[in-house]
Amino acid sequence: MVTINERRLLDRIGKLGQIGKDLDGKRTRLAADDAEKLGRDAVVAWMREAGLRVETDYIGNIFGIWETEENKGQEPVMTGSHIDTVINAGQYDGCYGVLAGIEVIQSLKEAGVKTARPMAVAAFTNEEGVRYSPDMMGSLVYAGGMSAADACASVGIDGTVLGEELKRIGYAGTVEPGFLKPHAFVELHIEQGPILDAEGYDIGAVENLQGISWQQITIEGAQNHAGTTPISYRHDAGVAAAKVITFMRERCLKSNGKTVSTTGCIAFEPNAVNVIPSKAVFTVDVRNPDEAALQAEEKALADYLVELEKTDGVKITTERLSRFKPVLFDEGIVKLVEKYAGERNLRCRRMTSGAGQDAQNMALLCPTAMIFSPSVKGISHNPKEYAKDEDLIRCARVFMDVMSDLAGANT
Repeated sequence: MVTINERRLLDRIGKLGQIGKDLDGKRTRLAADDAEKLGRDAVVAWMREAGLRVETDYIGNIFGIWETEENKGQEPVMTGSHIDTVINAGQYDGCYGVLAGIEVIQSLKEAGVKTARPMAVAAFTNEEGVRYSPDMMGSLVYAGGMSAADACASVGIDGTVLGEELKRIGYAGTVEPGFLKPHAFVELHIEQGPILDAEGYDIGAVENLQGISWQQITIEGAQNHAGTTPISYRHDAGVAAAKVITFMRERCLKSNGKTVSTTGCIAFEPNAVNVIPSKAVFTVDVRNPDEAALQAEEKALADYLVELEKTDGVKITTERLSRFKPVLFDEGIVKLVEKYAGERNLRCRRMTSGAGQDAQNMALLCPTAMIFSPSVKGISHNPKEYAKDEDLIRCARVFMDVMSDLAGANT
């Protein structure tokens, strides 16, 4: 039976994980920055080592393509993920999927396997959305949800322009996004959550992905003295913001675990210890795997903000930052994951992806699904993010089985 080169995969994960570390050991590779350029260079080198044709499109998505004379012209089976990180990140998020994709194709080639379809692995640009907005940008452009011109014109949190930065680091690209139309897409990823680890499962067959609603809320009140202004006379933007956060928390608790809400960014003005805040600006990230339920949460929040303006004497405005509908993945591919997990005697659990992933955009183009490997304690977007070597290898083997099946490999 053909299998992956386990040592090579783990070695590459470790090597990529060293790129972008500062003197304090904090790992950061933001989209199109100098550290991510080095990560891209390493990935391209490994693609070429695997004998793949490398192409880069206008938004900087990188593709390693394995095509033969026998299958030329057929739609490829594609995989991929991303190598950009959040600030002070772990080493597995996204990177595992890209490197396992290279490894699967390289191992099949080295074993002399023939496939009825070409195979391709992608490293998508700006999945995390830390430096430029929106997140999952590269796959969004690839799937036709945003033009490459608009994406390249995005201004980053540091004032840079994405297109200019891609050109500066040598990854502006020469082909149109969407130049390969995939037959199917499978993304391998660490779970980034605690379920598989806590419940003792070996692998996750991801059947759907939560809808995501991001907005920024601005509450304007009245600045005043913290000691001389009685509570009943206050128009406190900070208290109003806290009420919104608490309101959404209560909504989540009543949803049977289906809804999650997070306020990850908040700022007060004038931001002084002895001054009642005149302004609060904060984000609300709401997620639910059901579109109707997500819309209901959005409406409940909007209605509450109208009520809050009256009760607290404040002015509230909102700005939509990002919105993705829930995604239902391809049942046929999900069943393939379950089939091959069973053949390898692995405990498999059907799952929802709580995080946004490139696969949700690729699902607009072709049958798509995901495979999850357990994350120890569910920690992610954190340097303590950890996946056991044995779990990574087990899931990569099933991933190879699924990719081989979809590509019509003669294994």
